[in-house]
Amino acid sequence: MNKNKALSQDGIFPRGPKNDAYAQFFTGQSYLQGLVNDDQVTVGVGNVTVEPGCRNNWHIHHDGYQILLVTGGEGWYQEDGKPARHLSVGDVVVTHDGIKHWHGATKDSWFSHIAITAGTPEWLEPVTDAQYQAVEEAQQNG
Repeated sequence: MNKNKALSQDGIFPRGPKNDAYAQFFTGQSYLQGLVNDDQVTVGVGNVTVEPGCRNNWHIHHDGYQILLVTGGEGWYQEDGKPARHLSVGDVVVTHDGIKHWHGATKDSWFSHIAITAGTPEWLEPVTDAQYQAVEEAQQNG
């Protein structure tokens, strides 16, 4: 099953082009559309859309934070050492400075969120297929 396929075109905001600039930090295909183009704004604001099963690598935001505003589909958010959190439309995630985490789509749904990011990301290792599958299985066994 492939839920929320309409997001493969556009959601609330344009899907944007393939996210080639950050492709090495994702497992699967992601898309990125910048939403604020103002040199006086010191945070990044972008619409991130990912295909089913796509997720970013573990990463840490230094000297800043990240806020995710879920606008479409279903996804996951997990901080290192904690259970994953299932995300759906309307959910808000705040990741504070220095917290190792990842986020991405469920295995059968497209996923879109607005990412508001301050500071510098440190990209780490990929979320392995085994780690990702464990999250999916934990949800099913709920």
